[in-house]
Amino acid sequence: MMRAWILPMLFVLCGSVVASALVLKGSPGAAVVLLLVFVSLAGLNSPLVFPRSIAAVEAQRRSAADGRPVVFWRPGCTYCLRLRIRLGRRARQAHWVDIWRDPAGAAAVRAVNEGNETVPTVFMAGRPHVNPDPEWVREQLSRSA
Repeated sequence: MMRAWILPMLFVLCGSVVASALVLKGSPGAAVVLLLVFVSLAGLNSPLVFPRSIAAVEAQRRSAADGRPVVFWRPGCTYCLRLRIRLGRRARQAHWVDIWRDPAGAAAVRAVNEGNETVPTVFMAGRPHVNPDPEWVREQLSRSA
């Protein structure tokens, strides 16, 4: 769990250090703006941006029942963030599995990516799609709704 928060914590820490230096130099306005930028970057790279993750076994069971895709992701992945943002509100319709929190999810991703943990990997109807186009995922979500 802690590994997922390393990048966001680094953003906040670096932003705090730089903002403190700007305050000491007499630029409190610039310090506030810069700190807000760093906090925003931390928020975008945190697990909070993504829908709640579930276990891979549970996600596959739910997907078999409702036909929705299973998205395997990890915090800090820019491609995962791009997919999440481009899906908008529809992202909550998919079943999300954080491979850093679920060893079975990481194993499922490695099994279809030649041993690599390449994410996002989306399973639709049992077929893997590595780093798919967000528009395609949105179409799959529309079909399953």
